[in-house]
Amino acid sequence: MAITVKFFASVREAVGASSESLAVPAGVATVGALRDHLAARGENWRQALGHPALRMACNQVMCGADTALADGAEVAFFPPVTGG
Repeated sequence: MAITVKFFASVREAVGASSESLAVPAGVATVGALRDHLAARGENWRQALGHPALRMACNQVMCGADTALADGAEVAFFPPVTGG
């Protein structure tokens, strides 16, 4: 499954990218599992995506960790308050 992941505000700064196309490995079926998969990339990823108030969206709709991923989805991660 191929998806697009977008990072905003302090999350973008911490991971050093605003977006990426990603082939999701088998077993990563939800937004929460994707967050965990990305957090395993290293300490800066873990800190950026492990914040308890992290906000997530799938296909431009706010979602929870249990939201299912589908091929072609767009997932976004951002802090609870972002600036312009």
